[in-house]
Amino acid sequence: MSSFSVRFLSSPPLSSPPPQTRLSATSATSVTPALVPVEVDAGRLEPRVKEKDGFWVLKETFRQGINPQEKIKLEKEPMKLFMENGIQELAKMSVEEFDKVKLTKDDIDIRLKWLGLFHRRKHQYGRFMMRLKLPNGVTTSAQTRYLASVIKKYGKDGCADVTTRQNWQIRGVVLSDVPEILKGLAEVGLTSLQSGMDNVRNPVGNPIAGIDPQEIVDTRPYTNLLSQFITANSRGNPTITNLPRKWNVCVVGSHDLFEHPHINDLAYMPATKDGKFGFNLLVGGFFSPKRCAEAIPLDAWVSVDDVIPVCKAILEAYRDLGTRGNRQKTRMMWLIDELGIEGFRSEVEKRMPQQELERASGEDLVEKQWERRDYVGVHPQKQQGLSYVGLHIPVGRVQAEDMDELARLADEYGTGELRLTVEQNIIIPNIDNSKLDALLKEPLLEDRFSPQPSILMKGLVACTGNQFCGQAIIETKARALKVAEEVERKVSVTRPVRMHWTGCPNTCGQVQVADIGFLGCMARDENGKPCEGVDVFLGGRIGSDSHLGEVYKKSVPCKDLVPLVVDILINQFGAVSREREEEADD
Repeated sequence: MSSFSVRFLSSPPLSSPPPQTRLSATSATSVTPALVPVEVDAGRLEPRVKEKDGFWVLKETFRQGINPQEKIKLEKEPMKLFMENGIQELAKMSVEEFDKVKLTKDDIDIRLKWLGLFHRRKHQYGRFMMRLKLPNGVTTSAQTRYLASVIKKYGKDGCADVTTRQNWQIRGVVLSDVPEILKGLAEVGLTSLQSGMDNVRNPVGNPIAGIDPQEIVDTRPYTNLLSQFITANSRGNPTITNLPRKWNVCVVGSHDLFEHPHINDLAYMPATKDGKFGFNLLVGGFFSPKRCAEAIPLDAWVSVDDVIPVCKAILEAYRDLGTRGNRQKTRMMWLIDELGIEGFRSEVEKRMPQQELERASGEDLVEKQWERRDYVGVHPQKQQGLSYVGLHIPVGRVQAEDMDELARLADEYGTGELRLTVEQNIIIPNIDNSKLDALLKEPLLEDRFSPQPSILMKGLVACTGNQFCGQAIIETKARALKVAEEVERKVSVTRPVRMHWTGCPNTCGQVQVADIGFLGCMARDENGKPCEGVDVFLGGRIGSDSHLGEVYKKSVPCKDLVPLVVDILINQFGAVSREREEEADD
C-alpha cells in the first residue's frame, strides 16, 4: 500500500466483490488521436506550475497567451476566499459595491465558483446558485431538511435541482448569508467546496450501491474516499485546485454502467488481476461546445490501495502539463492527444508513489452483454425483506416543501437516507416491505414524484436553461415537460426512450448520450425571424454498448419540435400513432 493517506468519513467497509462468471478485456471502441504514437520534445514535459506559499501557480515562462480565467487566478488565488476566510469580508459588501472594482467583480463572478457559488448575473442579479459535493449521490434526511431551510427563506427565488452528477444545486442564495450557510453545511456533513470552475467535480457511483443484488462492488467507500482527498476533508486541497479545466471522475460498480464511465475524465472499471480486486482505468471522456470525446483505456490497473494515488498522479500530470490557452482545448483529452496515450501514461507513472503503474488486466468484471435495468419503481434489495423505491423527479426540479417531504418519507419509511441519480431522480432505500403499500399511497408519490411515470417522462433530463443560467440560449425544463406531454398525446411508446435537453453547447444536459437530444440554439421561423431552437441529436447510448449520438437535424424552431419528435419515435423507436391505435380498436 502507498504511503498516501486520507481520513475516511463514515462509510461501509471496503470489500472485494463476489466472484463473476464472465470476464472480458477493456478495449478502445474507436481510433482516436491519443492512440496514435507521437514523439514529444523533452522540454514539453517541464511542469508549467510551481508551488508558492502553499498554492500552485503558473510559472512566468508559461504565461504568454493564457486565457482570461487563468489571468484571474494569477491576480488572486481563489482558494484564499475559503482557506483564509476571505468570504467573510466579501459577504459584508453589497453587490453594487463589487462592480465598482474589477478585483471584487471577478471575486463574485469567477473566484467564488471555487466555493461552489455561481453568480446569476444575467437572470438573478445579486443571487447565487450553490453547488454541493455529494459523493455517490448519497444524502441524509437531516442534510435535505437543512438545504430546504436555506432555499425556503428566498421565496419564489429559492429552489433546488438534482444534477446530472448525482448532486444538489440550490438557488436564490444571497452573499450576505453565505458564511452562515457554509457553517450550517459543515454541521450536517456537507460542503460546496471545489465544485465549480477548474476543479474536480462530484465523484459519481452506482446509485444503488450496497443494496443492489447484482452489483459488482459497493462504490460508496471509493467515492467517499475520492471526495475527501479532493477537498482534503472539506478543508480545501490547493494541490489540485489550479487545473487547466474542470475534471470528472466516477467509480463503476454496476454492469448497467449507471455511472456513465465513457464521459468521465477518469473512470474506475472493476477488474481482477492475479486473484486480486482492483480497477482498470479509462481516461479522457468529456463534453464541450467544440468537441466531445469518449474515454479511452489508459492500459493501467490499480489495486484498491492505489485508488487515491493514481487519481492524484493523473490530476498532477494534467495540472503540470495541460495547456492554458483556448478554453475549448484545455480539457484533459487534449493533453492526452498531444502526448499520446503512452506518453500520458508515462507521466502518470512518474507521479505514482513507487513510480510504477501496472498494465491493464484482461479480467474485466463488467458484463459486456447486459440489459440495463430500471431503478425507478419498487425493487428488492440484496438485504432480505427490504426494498428501494426510485422516484421520478420531473426534470430534477424540487421546491423546499418537496425536500422537507422527501426527508420525512426517508425517515418514516426508510433509514433517513436518499440517493440522487445522474438522470435527476431520487431513490429512497432500505424500506421494509411491510411499509411499501403505505409509502406508495403518500400524496407526494401520487401527485408529484411518481414511481411509475410514463415512458417518455421517465427518460427526460433537462439542464437549468435560461430561467437561471446566463449561458443558456433557450428555456429547457418547462419546455422539455411540455414537448413530452404533447408527444405522448400523439403517440404510444412501448420501449424506453431517453430525451435530454441542454440550453447551450456546454451540454450540461448531456444530449450526446440520449436516444434523442435537444441542444439549444437560435433558429429562424417560417418568416425568417430569429427564434429559440435546437439541434437535434440521435443515437446516444449508455450501458454496455455506450457511444455518443450525432446531429440529426440542425436549427429546428422549438415550436416545430412536436411533429418532428413524433416522426422520429414512429420511424426509429417503434411508436404507434394514437390515431392508428383508435382505428385498430374500432
